[in-house]
Amino acid sequence: MEQINDSRQRETVLVRSAGPDDLAAIRDIYNQGIEDRVATLETQTKSLDDMRKWFEDHRGRYAVLVAEQRGGIVGWASLNRYSQRSAYDGVADLSVYIARSARGAGVGSRLLKALEAAALEREFYKIVLFTFPFNSAGQRLYRKMGYREVGTFEKQGILDGERIDVMIMEKLLG
Repeated sequence: MEQINDSRQRETVLVRSAGPDDLAAIRDIYNQGIEDRVATLETQTKSLDDMRKWFEDHRGRYAVLVAEQRGGIVGWASLNRYSQRSAYDGVADLSVYIARSARGAGVGSRLLKALEAAALEREFYKIVLFTFPFNSAGQRLYRKMGYREVGTFEKQGILDGERIDVMIMEKLLG
């Protein structure tokens, strides 16, 4: 658990492990990300049942963290399986989503820092992520936290009928 005082908002941000009671807030924030079309190729908003299944898949090694402010969840991050192949067991993929009302206030940095610590505790040596080349706010966050661009998959997915490029970034831990 990490408590940090955000000087811009003069409020404490608490980062902690997520529990089942956090799933409605996690879903709401994820659905904002889906609606905003800057962080995921998903186009259909998620139900609470969808999030329960997702959360079960993240038990054990694949952590889910939440950022709390004034008793409410303002962001979440997760370590996700990168590949089913055992050769990649030391590599995790990550997700970070921040509520619209909390974006740009340092919540993402705090979540990433805590997620990297959780990754090391779980014996991951590398984190990779996939982002849109036009998601400049996300890229600023990742670069600030030491992630580097590896390359771009051209026309990797489809979003709203358009083929979309996906940028790959990585960070070696420890």
